[in-house]
Amino acid sequence: MSLDIASIDTISEINMDYTATIFLRQRWTDERLCFDGNESLSLDGRLVEMLWVPDTFIVDSKKSFLHDVTVENHLIRIYPNGTILYAIRITTTVACSMDLTKYPMDKQTCTLQLESCKRLYCYYFYTIRKITCGLDTLRLAQYTVEDYFTSVSKAVYETGHYPKLVLHFELKRNILCFILETYVPSILLVVLSWVSFWISQLSVPARICIGVITVLTMTTLMMGARTSRPNANCFIKAIDVYLGIGFSFIFGALLEYAVAHFCTLNRVLAAVANTCSVTDNMNKIDSNKNSKASINGKKERSKHSGCSSPMSVMKGLFCVFDCFHVKNPYHVDNYARFSFPLSFIIINVFYRVYYLYF
Repeated sequence: MSLDIASIDTISEINMDYTATIFLRQRWTDERLCFDGNESLSLDGRLVEMLWVPDTFIVDSKKSFLHDVTVENHLIRIYPNGTILYAIRITTTVACSMDLTKYPMDKQTCTLQLESCKRLYCYYFYTIRKITCGLDTLRLAQYTVEDYFTSVSKAVYETGHYPKLVLHFELKRNILCFILETYVPSILLVVLSWVSFWISQLSVPARICIGVITVLTMTTLMMGARTSRPNANCFIKAIDVYLGIGFSFIFGALLEYAVAHFCTLNRVLAAVANTCSVTDNMNKIDSNKNSKASINGKKERSKHSGCSSPMSVMKGLFCVFDCFHVKNPYHVDNYARFSFPLSFIIINVFYRVYYLYF
């Protein structure tokens, strides 16, 4: 037997299959066809029905067809000693179980299984050394053929044991296009969200604008990447994890400004509360010393007493916010400038190591 893979047309992660065009050549000896002479005879493909041929079939084939342009692609050659060479060209769609948890850094191992309907072992086991494949020179759009090998086994059914020949080939996905289309844009968006750390906290519109724009752009990138990925809901793919990490950092940068702004507001409340407490103390001292104040003094005290009633509420709020007090709110941005890039680099290293080597 000789198996030659001419091309692998499509590999579908959605349908879990691949479509390949193969040349299948089988050789066997039928002593009834011996004749005198030194040259072989090439017969018309229509004479196949008049000869005995091995009943070989592709096990996991979903659909297949024989090429018939311009005539049926059969080759029959008979040698004087009764040896028959039978070659056909088939295009078949074969099931291939895939694990997409590491997509797009995944490797898939697909098989092409040939089996006989009859309990005949000799022609598979005897010609195992003559099996050849065209995978060495095969070029695919998204994959690289890393390795392939053949094995012979027995298919066990209720009706008996049948010979089975299996071609295993390992496909490694080319990640370059995913780096350019998904990974690099997401990294640039994360870095862009860090620009807000170098903008003054008083520039509220600028910082909010950067945060909202990067969040929306990252969401659009995630939705666009999802439409071009296999819709395998049972898998949490590596690219989904990475986009989720990038979205978390961008959203965290937006929350960082909320925290910094809150600390700034907390500081203002503390200053106002301290001012009002000093004013209240001064009013108490003035009221004890000057029991008979002028009309202007009464007006002043009425103003200060009016300030003390809302300030008492503010002091109560300040006591609640005091547990979150930061001495200098601008230090929040300083910490973020260092912690965000460092943590993003560390997570990227762990991400690459985990999905490439585990």
